[in-house]
Amino acid sequence: MDLRPPEAYANSHIPGARSFDIFGISLIDTRPQALEAFLWIIEHLIQARGVNSDSIVVIYDDIAGMRSARLFWFLEFFGHKDIHVLNGGFNAWTEAGLPTTHEASIPKPGNFKANRRRELLATADDVLARLHSKESVIVDTRSDGEYTGQVVRSARGGAIPGAVHLEWTQNLDEKGCFKSSDDLKQMYAARKIAPDLEVIPYCQGGYRAAHTYLALRLIGYSRVRNYLGSWGEWGSRLDLPIEHPA
Repeated sequence: MDLRPPEAYANSHIPGARSFDIFGISLIDTRPQALEAFLWIIEHLIQARGVNSDSIVVIYDDIAGMRSARLFWFLEFFGHKDIHVLNGGFNAWTEAGLPTTHEASIPKPGNFKANRRRELLATADDVLARLHSKESVIVDTRSDGEYTGQVVRSARGGAIPGAVHLEWTQNLDEKGCFKSSDDLKQMYAARKIAPDLEVIPYCQGGYRAAHTYLALRLIGYSRVRNYLGSWGEWGSRLDLPIEHPA
């Protein structure tokens, strides 16, 4: 699965890869009816790209980025058992001198059926119930400006109260590969994001949060839930509390 924009796929891609750009398809309402409709759409799109229940799915974008991480999270949430992300993405592939092509792969619809893992998803109600909980930690994966409220991308600027700020780019090295397990473990431990806690990352639309989800999965964290609506929902709902960190 090539998660890059279609023009990048058309220019050059890994042989046999299928273009799957779902970057603009997001959700800003995790209340039940809207959430159900959105998840149905994503499941249908995955099937249409030829994913079967027994497929080995390999995902990439330019680097080990948020686009590929988001599809990784979707597939894990839907219960797929064999998912991989190309570390370093297409840049690493071409740097290694491996083959590329311009020929498009046209998939037949797959037979994959979702078996949702609700414990991997956080809604606004889930997050609200865990504010200031000693058993959970909310992680803000956005930029410094978004976290402090200087950059406003919703009805309100700011952060979810009590969230720990750790921008998603900190998961990667200078080449766009995930940092080593030891480096990631040290980084999260330094911010008291412990493996025995329930961790809920969020961003603007669930993309960068999915990247932190994947980073934590790589180092063995077993209780991570992507807040799918993220600040796109939280910042727009005036009934939800916010803070403006210094």
